[in-house]
Amino acid sequence: MSNFSQKLQNLMQQVGISSFKALSRQAGVSEYQVLRLRQGKLKQMRLEILLKLSKALQIPLSQLLSTFLESDIESSPLPNTQEIADLKREYERSQLQLQQQREILHKEFQQSSLQLLEPLLLQWPTAAKKAQENHQLAAVKIVPLVQNSLEKLLKAWGIEAIAPVGSDIPYDPQLHQLKGGTAQPGEIVRVTHAGYLQGERLLYRATVEKL
Repeated sequence: MSNFSQKLQNLMQQVGISSFKALSRQAGVSEYQVLRLRQGKLKQMRLEILLKLSKALQIPLSQLLSTFLESDIESSPLPNTQEIADLKREYERSQLQLQQQREILHKEFQQSSLQLLEPLLLQWPTAAKKAQENHQLAAVKIVPLVQNSLEKLLKAWGIEAIAPVGSDIPYDPQLHQLKGGTAQPGEIVRVTHAGYLQGERLLYRATVEKL
């Protein structure tokens, strides 16, 4: 085993990563990139790859650089400190750019969500005030304000209800949470609280009860 491979294994053992293949999966890089690090070819690797590997190994980028540039420094008559400093500055710039991108995406997400919720935001306070002043006001007139905005928001996020509340459906323990008692798969039950899917991903199981 090469000196670089041994160094990498030592770092992996500290965070419980069992193999180079597992490191590849956890860091989200190809096994070829891990092999390049094992071969000591750190200088030829992109900063983005090095950042992912340092994150998976739970060490600062500076430590990863100093560990795998050490042999080059020893064998080269010219010091590599300037190169390390340049990489550190590039890392700091990348971190700042990522933070700025996250803030922009967060603001864009808020803005798009607010546009979908605009009818609710503008009309709900007035409707709620009228309901407080007039206890005879039918709730059915207020429900659409919330329901329509919520449905638009869920649709935009690709989220759909498992089944309408009050509907009778075959019991599926993977999608339904039984409210007391027991039921066999396929037995007809009634939905009492909504559950949601986002594509094939289950977000919340629907609450159901036996008929």
